[in-house]
Amino acid sequence: MPTSRVVLLLSGSLRAGSSNETVLRTAQDVAPASVRTVFYEGLGDLPHFNPDDDTDPLPKPVTEMRAAIDAADALLICTPEYAGTLPGSFKNLLDWTVGGTEIGDKPVAWLNAAAPGRGEGASETLRGVLGYTGAAVVDAACVRVALDRNTVGADGISTDPEMRRQLAATLDALVDAAAAAAPPAP
Repeated sequence: MPTSRVVLLLSGSLRAGSSNETVLRTAQDVAPASVRTVFYEGLGDLPHFNPDDDTDPLPKPVTEMRAAIDAADALLICTPEYAGTLPGSFKNLLDWTVGGTEIGDKPVAWLNAAAPGRGEGASETLRGVLGYTGAAVVDAACVRVALDRNTVGADGISTDPEMRRQLAATLDALVDAAAAAAPPAP
């Protein structure tokens, strides 16, 4: 039986019911039984990054965020673009990861749910920052998805079959990368 993989879902939006949250909740819904998805909900609790505070003992929200990343086999991000780049709150989360080792060599992918012609600045910035963390970006799993709000139910999950297919393929590619990166079983 294949080993279950944990994928941590990171939304770059603080807004409840945002497109980014909807996309990640839909990814949770399409995840196969062999994948456990965990939705990180502590973005708004993180203190402003200050290198002077990036020492032990770390602030509790930072310790919890780093532990969630460390416990995951892979990360899946969906973030909006704000003023041509990442929203400050999500960049803050990433800044807190640069001094840690939790993301190093961990498979990471992102979903771009922005309207056509938008979101590339956030994706470029994300790629650059993840380079500093040592993340293993899985290019095949980094995709643009179109979210039609008319397909979103009261549960915040999209029923759009094409988007659901894309999300399932993204999770497959990410989990395959995580399996390939895992140390061999003893």
